[in-house]
Amino acid sequence: MAEKREKLFEQFPPVTTAEWKAKVEADLKGAPFDKKLVWRTNEGFDLQPMYRSEDIADLATTNSLPGEYPYLRGTRTDNDWLVRQEIEAETAAEANRIALDALTKGVTSLGFYVTEPTVDTLRVLLEGIDLTKVEVNFTCCLMKALALTEALAAYAAEKGVEKELKGSVDFNPFKKPLRKGVEMTAADAKNLAVAILAAAKTLPGLKVLAVDSVILSNAGAYIFQELGYALAWGASWLTLLTEAGLSADEVAGRIKFNMGVSSNFFMELAKFRAARMMWAQIVAQYKPESKDSCKMTAHAATSRFNQTLYDAHVNLLRSQTEAMSAALAGVDSITVTPFDVPYKKPDEVSERRARNQQHLLKEESHLDKVVDPAGGSYYVETLTVSLAKEAWKLFLAVEEQGGFLAAANAGEVAKTVRESADKRHTDVARRKEILLGTNQYPNINEMAADKIVTLNGALACGCHGSADACEDNPAALPTKRAASDFEALRLATEAAANRPKVFMLTIGNLAMRLARAQFSSNFFGCAGYEIIDNLGFETVETGVDAALEKGADIVVLCSSDDEYAELAPAAFKYLAGRAEFVVAGAPACMDDLKAAGINEYIHVRCNVLDTLKAFNARLLKK
Repeated sequence: MAEKREKLFEQFPPVTTAEWKAKVEADLKGAPFDKKLVWRTNEGFDLQPMYRSEDIADLATTNSLPGEYPYLRGTRTDNDWLVRQEIEAETAAEANRIALDALTKGVTSLGFYVTEPTVDTLRVLLEGIDLTKVEVNFTCCLMKALALTEALAAYAAEKGVEKELKGSVDFNPFKKPLRKGVEMTAADAKNLAVAILAAAKTLPGLKVLAVDSVILSNAGAYIFQELGYALAWGASWLTLLTEAGLSADEVAGRIKFNMGVSSNFFMELAKFRAARMMWAQIVAQYKPESKDSCKMTAHAATSRFNQTLYDAHVNLLRSQTEAMSAALAGVDSITVTPFDVPYKKPDEVSERRARNQQHLLKEESHLDKVVDPAGGSYYVETLTVSLAKEAWKLFLAVEEQGGFLAAANAGEVAKTVRESADKRHTDVARRKEILLGTNQYPNINEMAADKIVTLNGALACGCHGSADACEDNPAALPTKRAASDFEALRLATEAAANRPKVFMLTIGNLAMRLARAQFSSNFFGCAGYEIIDNLGFETVETGVDAALEKGADIVVLCSSDDEYAELAPAAFKYLAGRAEFVVAGAPACMDDLKAAGINEYIHVRCNVLDTLKAFNARLLKK
């Protein structure tokens, strides 16, 4: 069979990249290949429309196997990640009840928030949980992390599971300047960390030094920024504590990376592969005795930044692809953020769906059966190296600033991420970044105000405090989700006494009027306006009369560019200010139409959010 296959391929001569490009440019009718098809990513490098074996021929990253240094292909020889659920409860007893129930439904890792870190609390919280089989992760107030670690060590000794216990205490003094804009001195961070490491000495499976780059991802950072800052964050732990006299093995073995996953599928997959490779090389510079110390422990949490209030079930689609990116990338554990987090505390249904999303990837897609399935992919391998290069540039820049803690204290990290978040919010406003159901293809009849329990509060922010307080502090990371501004717009429409009506005055060229009516319906639907579409009118006068009969607040003329020169002035004159008049498109005759007093146009280059805000300001006052 192999011989037949070889003879078959002999019948086809090899084709060079230059020949492929020439064929593509011929199909493009002479348009330049690089200008037409190569696109620039937000991560700072170009992506080609096609990749070939020659693109990875010189990459050293393709030479290792899973479980081998530098661990680009994974730190394990299997891909059986842990399914983690964050337990939200008012009391330790309630948290225990929820956790025990989750453990019967496929969860293998638990996340708890602890307010009273005592042995007594842990006895209630962990009652009935087999710590030899279940990973336990704890978050608490920064200054209570030492007490929590001591209590956990005592509880583990009481249960006789000191060597078997696996989990983490999310001790992270670096978050103080990031979330609150308050300086954390290196001395204080070091002293606390040394004390916590001492308290955890009997628990070899407990990670107590956190790198929480998930907060950067949820703040709107680009992927290369999260990666570069995460590496610098981890390196700061190594530098700080090896200078305090601890060995590289002691420190590296206690670090856990908690990273975000956005919906950029292949880029996120490449991020985790690059992260492991780069982290291994960073740790190696500190001369650990064991190569195992160079292994990264990575937990992935699906994004909150791109979750939406409207059409919230689309959040399930987002988190499914995000979890798939992380699973294929070989992370150690995954939390799928429930779809209803933007507006309420997750309930049993949303928690179940979040769990089952991971079970689908394991039990039906069998992603846990294959290690690094993307290995050798021309595209993914190239993407991994390109992303690593951009992240490395940022890592070096942070090191020149004195390291991650110094950059965080100086406000440089928050400033850079805030700039990226502002750019992304602008891209969402202009629909360069799409949020299905929010800034594109909205469900115009959906009402969301009644389902909101918590909006932009602790759940939306991802921290146990006020998100509004975080957002108002320019020295701290931003917390607004990408959809927040559009959601505020629609909520204002819902609260208005009269919901604005938008009437499509379709006339003339059939194809163009239908296309522009669809575009316009989608455009104004993003503000939650009532849309009245039509099959077409013989004259602008009959169209305007029909619009006024329906009580339209906005009349949108939908026709072809050629016909606008005649139709738009006639419709505008006949409407005579009885409703807002809008032309769908950006016709060549726009200057002439503006001279006639027609000033409202909607088209693909519009800032959708700003345009709709202006309409809201005028219409909702009526």
